[in-house]
Amino acid sequence: MKKNNHLSPPLPWTTPFIILSILTVHSIKITSTACHVDDEKGLLAFKSGITQDPSGMLSSWKSGTDCCNWAGINCRENNRVTTISLDGQVDKPDSYLTGTISSSLVKVQNLDGIYFVNLRNISGPFPDLLFGLPKLLYVYIENSKLSGPLPVNIGKLKQLGALSLEGNRFTGSIPSSIFELTQLTQLVLGKNEFSGHFPAGIKQIRNLSYLSLEQNKLMGTIPDIFKSFTDLRILRLSHNEFSGKIPESILSLAPKLAYLELGHNRLSGQIPSYLGKFKALDTLDLSWNSFTGVVPKTFSNLTKIFNLDLSHNSLNDPFPQMNVKGIESLDLSYNNFHLKEIPRWVTSSPIIYSLKLAKCGIKMNLDTWKPAETYFYDYIDLSENEITGSSVDLLNRTDFLVEFKAAGNKLKFDLGKLRIVKTLKELDISRNLVYGKVPAAITGFNKLNVSYNHLCGQLPKNKFPVSSFLGNDCLCGPPLSPCKL
Repeated sequence: MKKNNHLSPPLPWTTPFIILSILTVHSIKITSTACHVDDEKGLLAFKSGITQDPSGMLSSWKSGTDCCNWAGINCRENNRVTTISLDGQVDKPDSYLTGTISSSLVKVQNLDGIYFVNLRNISGPFPDLLFGLPKLLYVYIENSKLSGPLPVNIGKLKQLGALSLEGNRFTGSIPSSIFELTQLTQLVLGKNEFSGHFPAGIKQIRNLSYLSLEQNKLMGTIPDIFKSFTDLRILRLSHNEFSGKIPESILSLAPKLAYLELGHNRLSGQIPSYLGKFKALDTLDLSWNSFTGVVPKTFSNLTKIFNLDLSHNSLNDPFPQMNVKGIESLDLSYNNFHLKEIPRWVTSSPIIYSLKLAKCGIKMNLDTWKPAETYFYDYIDLSENEITGSSVDLLNRTDFLVEFKAAGNKLKFDLGKLRIVKTLKELDISRNLVYGKVPAAITGFNKLNVSYNHLCGQLPKNKFPVSSFLGNDCLCGPPLSPCKL
């Protein structure tokens, strides 16, 4: 049920091709003349620059065979290679490539798309060979180890429709010539080490639908340039050092913008009331800034929002009544709210998977909370409130819970009656009134804190520090004192 907000690369449409086989009386050797000799040389040169391929991603790339049949290769236009698509699988540790991008790849002159995604260990500078590919439209070199500055003449790649270098190690400022790439619909430079200011010249790239500069080292104010964009749907600027207020021209994005992510910066002032006009908004992240004042009443108009994160600011009561039909993730933690209870529009959501309301002034009995859905819950954080009752009923109705935090409340229940699902990796119920024994299932956790409760008995074998168990009535065994015979 979790939304996938990753905008997929626009892979060009490919037509199936037929390999004509010539069978002789003396052999069954398949002979093909489909692969152009330059394409084969360029691709084999790329393979020669790869020093490790533990999953055999390029095992089908063999001299003398039809390169149009090789893994990750698509051909069009007289059987010339037009796209290379190599995608490491993040859930498989050996699905990666180590090496560099050979400059001889420029021999593949009909390339219009290069998709090197999650290859992890491709190193070296920005591949200058891209300047020698006149038909190149789409470049996705994501989640690897390319480094150094971007070339100052990157603006010469004027034909590009999409450029994503996300998740590498590029440094320096973003070259001013990048704004000559006026055909771009996607510019994704997030998760690198770019520094300097927000490049105001981006306003010249008017066709952008996706702009990401997140997780860099950019600083200064966000320029008031957004009236230039009529099709922008995704704006990701989080995890930088931007300061000042949200620029007013962002209002011009209201008709189409689906993702507005400004979290983990140094933004200040009040949250603009015009954000309530963003009726197509799926995700709004303003977390970890210095916003003050109240959340605008206009937020009640955000009926289609799925993900809302306003945590770690200095926002005050009252929180507006939302009219959203199904929130997926909500985080209002660590502001100055006094909600008293979990909002009804949260309780009624049939698709929620993440609820974080730490230090939100909640004073309620958890036994009385009857959410419409618990099956999809992954994350629950109700820490630092004044919640009483038991969490057993709630947690025993979850099947995929990964993290439960409720430290600093007045919860009272027998820990031994908690059904611990296999997915649960973090549990923090410290500073409550929990009693009983610590179950053996904690051995599968990554993090645990049950300190300052009323637990008793011998601890199961575990890897956690003393601080995880301090302040209980009569716990014993490593890492605490030995149990008395």
